[in-house]
Amino acid sequence: MAKKNLVVIFGGRSSEHEVSCISVQTVAKAVDLEKYEMILVGITKDGRWLKADSIESIADSSWYDSKVSAVISPDTSREIIIRDGNNITVQKVDVIFPVLHGMYGEDGTIQGLFEMADIPYVGCGVLASAASMDKFYTKIIVDHIGVCQARFVPVVEDDFEDLEAAMDRVEAELSYPVFVKPSKAGSSKGVSKASNRAELEVSLNEAVKHDNKILVEETIVGRELECGVLGYGKNTKASGVGEILAAAEFYDFDAKYNNKESKTVIGADIPSEIEEEIRSSAIKIFNALDGFGLSRVDFFLENGTNRVVFNEINTLPGFTSISMYPMLWNDEGYDIETLTETLIEMASER
Repeated sequence: MAKKNLVVIFGGRSSEHEVSCISVQTVAKAVDLEKYEMILVGITKDGRWLKADSIESIADSSWYDSKVSAVISPDTSREIIIRDGNNITVQKVDVIFPVLHGMYGEDGTIQGLFEMADIPYVGCGVLASAASMDKFYTKIIVDHIGVCQARFVPVVEDDFEDLEAAMDRVEAELSYPVFVKPSKAGSSKGVSKASNRAELEVSLNEAVKHDNKILVEETIVGRELECGVLGYGKNTKASGVGEILAAAEFYDFDAKYNNKESKTVIGADIPSEIEEEIRSSAIKIFNALDGFGLSRVDFFLENGTNRVVFNEINTLPGFTSISMYPMLWNDEGYDIETLTETLIEMASER
């Protein structure tokens, strides 16, 4: 039986470029090379598409020096065009696994290219990717399905012409402290907590560096819980629930990836009815957003009330050694090899 050509794309132009370069190593090592001919394609921060020689070249960053470009053709020939100097070769593509986080990778843009090229690909489609990446639109959709979420006030770039008025609006709706989040940034990039008006101004000015649309949210004090979903439509299933024990005041980028005191707990110690509410809400949110393949859905369990509050959904969660999503499914009997193969096979079912 001939091998299928699998293109694994990583890197990207987002602020989560480095995380993607770590995630892809986990995925690539899990690919069944007896079944797939794997082509590794890295996208640099300035948007160049380069063919990586090996997983090792990603680990030591030497792929950035590659002289070989590799781009997906947008027509329906289902081809990747590889250029090495004056030599150009074309290979058929059977399936794509985009191990990309954040803007230009998890937001529907590259998924649109795959759709145009009629190539099966792992993960959520254009609508689900775009709507889930933009926290503002996620909230609008979730508002209509009866799932509890934090109250929020939107602030857009035009509001910075009269930031005092925008901050007045925030203070009229919410009490301090508040969280300030770029609507489309991932891995908690640009997220900060503001306890007064001066801090709110600083936080807004930081957030607008990452996106022109910002959410100011009420603070939910509680435990941070996460659930993985796998499948699509009526076939969607949810993993058990994991808990984040953040070393910092909140689980920002540094606490997530640089602070070894942060911990993840698989099998959170919560009542069974709370776990079932989280699992069913995760599936409900995933399907409302037209999700496909995989996502990680994050919640708070509010202190004092035990109220389950939806936080956000990530349509292409991390696959690093400390990432919750693969650990949750490993606990359900899907080791990383099985999980990777399941996602690739699901791409062809689309």
